[in-house]
Amino acid sequence: MITRISRFAARWGLAALFVTTGVPMGQAQLDGHGPDAWQVTGVAVNDELNMRMGPGTDYPVIRAFPHDAAGLQQVTCVPFITFEQSVAMSDAERKNLPPRWCLMSDADRATHGWVAGRFLMEDQTPQVEATQTSDDPVASAVALVEKLYARHDQYMRGQSSSPFESPVAHEFFFAGDIPQIAASVRDAGADPLYNAQDTDISGLAIMPDPDTPVLRGMITVQAAYSNFGQPQTVEFNLRPDTARDGAPIRIMRVQHDDWMLP
Repeated sequence: MITRISRFAARWGLAALFVTTGVPMGQAQLDGHGPDAWQVTGVAVNDELNMRMGPGTDYPVIRAFPHDAAGLQQVTCVPFITFEQSVAMSDAERKNLPPRWCLMSDADRATHGWVAGRFLMEDQTPQVEATQTSDDPVASAVALVEKLYARHDQYMRGQSSSPFESPVAHEFFFAGDIPQIAASVRDAGADPLYNAQDTDISGLAIMPDPDTPVLRGMITVQAAYSNFGQPQTVEFNLRPDTARDGAPIRIMRVQHDDWMLP
C-alpha cells in the first residue's frame, strides 16, 4: 500500500477534482493556456452569452456568443493562478477566489470580449478526422506521440481533459482499447508516460526507433528523458487504424521496463 502523497498524486488529484466535480474547464483552467478550442455551455437555446468590455458584470456588454458557439480561442483568464499556487492554496482560499472571467475570441479571432468562465468548457464538437501529419507515416507517428505528451502535460496542470480518457483518448488510441487504458491508468499509481510517482523531467526527446522504426506495418517510436537525472526510455508501438476513415495512425501499445498499456 502506498501511504505517502507523491507529487504525481497531488497533480493527478487536483486535475481529477476539476474534471469529476463538474466544474467547467474554463473555470478550472489555471494559467491562460490549455485546450486548442472552447465552446459555450450552460446557455439556453434562446439566449446568448454576453461578452463584456472587461472581466465583470460592471463592464458594458459589447457583443455576444451564440448558445452553441464553438471553436472559441482563449487569450487569458483572471484571476491568474499558476499550477504551483493552486496546489499551495487551501480549499477555503480557493473557494474565496472571485468568479473567473476569460478574454475570448471567435474562431477567426475577429471578435474579442470577456465572458464568465463558468459558461465555458473544452470544445467537444466533432472534428474532421485527421489522417496523417505528412506523407511519411513514421513522421506522423512521432508527431502523435509528441502531441500525447503535450496533452498529458496540459492535463496534469488542470488545463485539459485526460488523453487517456474519452473523448480525448480517441485522438491517440484505438477505440476498443480505451476502456482498458483508462482503467489501467487510474489504477497505476504512477505517471503513465514517465513511469514514476515523483517526476522531475528533463531532456525529453521523441524519435523513431533507431534500429527498426517499421516492422510489418508497426511503427516504433521512443521517448527518452531523464527523471531526477536518471535516463529512461519509453517505447510506443503504432499502426494505422483501418477501421477509421483515412486510416489515421494510432497508438496500440505503450511499454515501460516493467509494465505496458493496454
